[in-house]
Amino acid sequence: MTDAPSHSPAVAAPASPAATSPGGARAARPPQPQRVLTVKRVEAVSPHLVRIVAEGEAIATIPESTQTDRYSKMLFAPKGSSLVPPYDLAALRETLAPHELPTQRTYTLRRVDREAGEVWIDFVVHGDTGVAGPWAADAQPGDTVVLAGIGGGYEPDPAADRHVLAGDEAAIPAIASALEAMPADAQGVAVLEVDGPADEIALVVPIGIELVWVHRSGAEPGTSAVLLDALRALPAPVGDTQVFVHGERGAMKALRPLLLEQWGIPRSRLSLSAYWAHGRAEDTFQAEKREPVGQIFTD
Repeated sequence: MTDAPSHSPAVAAPASPAATSPGGARAARPPQPQRVLTVKRVEAVSPHLVRIVAEGEAIATIPESTQTDRYSKMLFAPKGSSLVPPYDLAALRETLAPHELPTQRTYTLRRVDREAGEVWIDFVVHGDTGVAGPWAADAQPGDTVVLAGIGGGYEPDPAADRHVLAGDEAAIPAIASALEAMPADAQGVAVLEVDGPADEIALVVPIGIELVWVHRSGAEPGTSAVLLDALRALPAPVGDTQVFVHGERGAMKALRPLLLEQWGIPRSRLSLSAYWAHGRAEDTFQAEKREPVGQIFTD
């Protein structure tokens, strides 16, 4: 996922429901283990996409999963900070000012390669905007990478008649992983929004999946309707169709009627979520998920 907004790819992923106590009150989640890795190499995937390849023994503790939208809460210490991970966040909050604490961002784990001992994380970079994007742009081998909670919720169903995948740069890592996991005879379409032709990247795509790139052509991310227009122009899918559509919150809300009402996709076959929101910093975006403005579905 990514910083909002820029959010990259790497952006915020759907939060899991909080546990409740016997009395119905929301119970505090237990602290998530922190996995401390180091940057192995940095790759420029496109003009606005930077891949951090991390290594370390802690990769062995990442749970096995067939979910292709796996994401991790990442922790970034302030630039120039002397803090050493793993961080005792509760203790740090008692002694440090908010701007001195590690910042949390949510990013997709593009690949977990246990054989190579690598984790790939792709970051959308738009200049100096955000926390994680600038960090990734300046990252060097040996820098520290801290992964906290890991989650996910989608995997392509090989039994589906058809797949529809769509999203902006924030969703490209998850969509790329899904395409790689599909059987060679999978059918469907993947629609990806980027700024322009230079941002189109090589992907492994089943021969039956049509890959469509749409361009904002210089428009600010989150302000263009090109993704909406491209999906609205598609014929309604027939048969058992599995849908994965993720990206900017306003666009996801606008696509909900198309997917649910016009296409008739059952909720059980639909993964529709906001990874970021235009004009919202990551912390605000995450907080708004608990409010009506931040919810994609009304029920």
